[in-house]
Amino acid sequence: MIRTVALLALTAAGAAGCAAQNKADPLPPMVECDANRVLDLKGKPRSPAVEADALARSGAKRIRWIEPGAAVTMDFRVDRLNLHVDKTGTITDARCG
Repeated sequence: MIRTVALLALTAAGAAGCAAQNKADPLPPMVECDANRVLDLKGKPRSPAVEADALARSGAKRIRWIEPGAAVTMDFRVDRLNLHVDKTGTITDARCG
């Protein structure tokens, strides 16, 4: 009898926990990057002003500067702009991800 009551109590507690987790809060809208909007930055030197301009125009939330030979993760992020630069710091490409 005690086992049955304990088992029922645990089952009820577990079900209550699941019910609380099923309440879906609305997700914030996904921000997506569009590198086509900043392709005109190719040939410009890396600078804080260029970075701010790229963020504003691309719609990205963050920028990753990629230098020659740099190791980068392969994770894809729809809200990140990758700006590739050459050894002098000049932008050579812009891609999202």
